[in-house]
Amino acid sequence: MSQSYTIQDQSAPHYLTFQVIDWVDIFSRKIYRDIVIDSMKFCRSKMGLEIYAYVIMTNHVHVIWRASNDNLSVVIREFKKFTGRTIIEAIQNEPESRQYWMLKRFEFAAMRNVRNSCHQFWTHENHPVELYSKKFIEQKFNYIHANPVRAGWVEKPEDYLYSSARNYANENNLMEIDLM
Repeated sequence: MSQSYTIQDQSAPHYLTFQVIDWVDIFSRKIYRDIVIDSMKFCRSKMGLEIYAYVIMTNHVHVIWRASNDNLSVVIREFKKFTGRTIIEAIQNEPESRQYWMLKRFEFAAMRNVRNSCHQFWTHENHPVELYSKKFIEQKFNYIHANPVRAGWVEKPEDYLYSSARNYANENNLMEIDLM
């Protein structure tokens, strides 16, 4: 693994991207987006995760996170493990028209990697980038919050419910974050 894509300082804030295997558009459904939100809330309240920014797109999630317990890699691993397992269970147990196709994609991905059991939901890469300057932080915030605008879903970043742009605009939001 390239050193540029590893977390060197476990206590520093990082820009991260979590991608669904094969870019499956899982988060087009509310039930799966809510699992991600609930897991971020849990990590924030129980694991010392500081959440500065996030956006949930149809097949990936962008965040700016920091771990107050100097264990960002551990928090990421637990977040991805829990959300992946919980989303797979929801696909299996809830009405889902794409059930067979999605489960086969996740099963096939798991067969390609010995670290997986039956299914692999997330890719193993997170592309962590340590945030080192005010200008770079602003660039990443703007990129995260503009994602739904670039996708053509909303006109303004704060109009998208599954984004921390709402927190910064003092709009009703889905969860508390740590304002930067």
